[in-house]
Amino acid sequence: MDYARELEVALDAAAEASAYLRAAYEAFTPVPEAPASISTEADRASQDLILSRLKGAYPDDALCAEEGTDALRGAKRDGPRLWVVDPIDGTRGFARKNGEFSVMIGLVANGRVVVGAVAEPALSRVTYARFGHGCWVRTGVSMPTACFVTKTESLAGAVLVQSHAKKGETPWPVAALKPTRVVETYSAGVKLAMVARGEVDLYVNSYANFSDWDICAGDLLVTEAGGAVTEIAGTPVRYGTPGNAQRGGLLATNGRLHASAVTGLRRSQPAC
Repeated sequence: MDYARELEVALDAAAEASAYLRAAYEAFTPVPEAPASISTEADRASQDLILSRLKGAYPDDALCAEEGTDALRGAKRDGPRLWVVDPIDGTRGFARKNGEFSVMIGLVANGRVVVGAVAEPALSRVTYARFGHGCWVRTGVSMPTACFVTKTESLAGAVLVQSHAKKGETPWPVAALKPTRVVETYSAGVKLAMVARGEVDLYVNSYANFSDWDICAGDLLVTEAGGAVTEIAGTPVRYGTPGNAQRGGLLATNGRLHASAVTGLRRSQPAC
């Protein structure tokens, strides 16, 4: 299968959710100290918009999503085709109104991510891919352009993207890899799209516990743009496991840096 129709459905769903979220974002009262755990009505409404469209197009497919909404209740939760949805990835960015949030829609078929879309509503931008057909970005109504990862060869010259660190804090991946520059933003989807578009060289997610919806769509963007995505130890990322849990962290790079990043992170792994 070439998954062209599935990508079209994913992009339509992302566009519908993005239009809703732009209006909700404009009307939202900022929460300056929004915690990482924050969830809003916009998360739930965005998710139901997306899942309703996916279920309408593919009623036999399984669904995985972050929020416990009506559209998710009673849905098939596992199977050979699994849609993985984060209705607002980076809700802190939405709540703080800094624009750093995304909509993530991915399709896993027989264990492989085959469709991925990461929409950034505040920028009217969507970065997307389907297996074997490259990664593309479109802003507004402009024509899509192809995405490619960087050609940086050395960690010493690399740019790493991470979440906003606490003042005075040097997160473990930065201390381990010693990149030349660090960029900070909310949303794993945004970070993975930045790697795919060649705006940064690598991203490390060192959280002990996160979920499929945090990374699935963005995973494919990076690999289709010529990069590499694994767990921090260099092991393959698996989707659709019980509880949709990710416990091995995530490393996304331009590919050229991947082996040295795995080695550098392994050597300085924090003690448990």
